[in-house]
Amino acid sequence: MRALVTGAAGFVGQWLVRDLLAAGHEVTGLTPVDPSAAATLLSTDEQADVDWLMGDVRRIEDVRRALDIAPPDVVYHLAGVSSVTTATSDPGTATEVNVVGAARLLGEVRVRRRVGVLDPAVVIVGSGEQYGRHDKSELPLTEDAEQRPLTVYAATKAAQEVLALEAFRSEGVRVIATRSFNHSGPGQAPGFLLPSLVRRALALRSGAANGGERRAALSLGNTSSVRDFLHVADVAAAYIALAARGRSGEIYNVSSGVGVSVKELAVQVLAATGVKAPLATDPALARAVDVPALIGDNARLRDATGWAPVRSLRTLIEDLVEYWAAKPAVHS
Repeated sequence: MRALVTGAAGFVGQWLVRDLLAAGHEVTGLTPVDPSAAATLLSTDEQADVDWLMGDVRRIEDVRRALDIAPPDVVYHLAGVSSVTTATSDPGTATEVNVVGAARLLGEVRVRRRVGVLDPAVVIVGSGEQYGRHDKSELPLTEDAEQRPLTVYAATKAAQEVLALEAFRSEGVRVIATRSFNHSGPGQAPGFLLPSLVRRALALRSGAANGGERRAALSLGNTSSVRDFLHVADVAAAYIALAARGRSGEIYNVSSGVGVSVKELAVQVLAATGVKAPLATDPALARAVDVPALIGDNARLRDATGWAPVRSLRTLIEDLVEYWAAKPAVHS
């Protein structure tokens, strides 16, 4: 099986690439950055086993080259602006990468499918953020819930999905769309919620060990916000399962089905790091626009593929603590 992974040197991309290689797949990785410097989660041997291509999904020539060189049985489209904050600060770039990039990829798959030279399954990765705000009585949300994007990031992911499903309906491109809820793990950028909490807790631990203020607080933004978290390894496994057994033209929540508040996350992080500290609210850390609760129903994914998450939230936090504690220095 030949797989093309866009965004292969990114956080989720590397976890997916590792699993694909372990399963014996031939992997072509498209990345806009130097993989030898960026793909730090992969071993030297794993990096060498990937056919790396430097390129940007916004450039049609790079997309064409990737499809021609691969040529893939499955495309995992992970390339994108993945941060709500980054997308908000630069909506134009977020739209170019998340929407235009997907349109270029799907367009080139269409061309090859029309002439009978390529017909890959295409896993298009979206976000649970597409749902926006819903009443708590509706949770966990099924794929039939209305999409109400509240951020630029969520809007671009919703637009990407519309394009993907149009490609399936109009020309039979074998698209499988996900709405992936929060996920984390070793290698995720420190600006995201869980890595940020872990790094701040480790900084408190380090300060106390060096004679600093033992009662320093762990600062939080919106403490009552509830999110649905998966370990990135379970997310990568879900994408592979969907490529193999998902139904074309269908949408799947990739979620745990369980919600946890930011406050609860902070308490678990403090316990995992062995830090005794009070929690404090810092308005600077709060999102201007926030969804109070976002939990996804994963029954459709389970029924279609047999997938189920195997790593607990506790394991996720412990893995993050181990990962960041091993770094040369931890800063808040």
